[in-house]
Amino acid sequence: MPLSIALHAAVDPGRARSNNEDSAEIDPEVALAVLADGMGGYNAGEVASSMATGFIRTELGRWLREASSQASDAEVRRAMDICVDNANRAIFNAANSNPQYAGMGTTLVVAVFRDGRLLLGHVGDSRCYRLRGGRLQQITRDHSLLQEQIDAGLITPEQAAFSANKNLVTRAVGVEDTVLLETHQHEVQPGDLYLLCSDGLSDMVDDAGIAQLLLQCDSLESGTRALIAAANDAGGKDNISVILGRVAGGASAPARSWWPFRR
Repeated sequence: MPLSIALHAAVDPGRARSNNEDSAEIDPEVALAVLADGMGGYNAGEVASSMATGFIRTELGRWLREASSQASDAEVRRAMDICVDNANRAIFNAANSNPQYAGMGTTLVVAVFRDGRLLLGHVGDSRCYRLRGGRLQQITRDHSLLQEQIDAGLITPEQAAFSANKNLVTRAVGVEDTVLLETHQHEVQPGDLYLLCSDGLSDMVDDAGIAQLLLQCDSLESGTRALIAAANDAGGKDNISVILGRVAGGASAPARSWWPFRR
């Protein structure tokens, strides 16, 4: 029996901001999920994130429908690269032709689920987690100054939780005329639960708290509500975007330039 994926998305402004610069879109028919967290001046981050998710959902979704199951994983990854590059150029050109959008950009996570595989791409510090067998694992690695400091041994992950550099990303969509989408392929198993989120969740709720909430949720909709509520209860200092994807089917399963720009 082939694997199938159920998807649910939710976005919340949080408690500290009046505008919403996050965007999350899904296309269940082609098992596509796209999430973005915008940055920039007044309304510019909102424009960048909505441009990214809308463009990629439309263009990559159309390509996936036309390619169907005949496309190889390499061809899908190439299509992801092209769609993200086109979205990047559209955002970059808009930022350079409209003074009110100057400097806008966005993080990005894009996931394409195929039978037994997840093709995952990301830019910036929005994340994807996998819950499998009761264990939560972050399967993206932040493109951030903080992550570079951790990798270099300058600070510990525990110290990073209190760092003043949390909002400095080293890669973003739309800030330059080209962007590098980091892509990886992951094995998918029945019972897996995948979480795509902006840092409005991951900065407010630690991994242990996220895991506990996911283990308790009885539906994708209730899971997104619980995660957003937890982030708001912890202060809701940023917009919160969440996409959950649960894998069913198969055999039964056991339970450029690299300087930082401020977001």
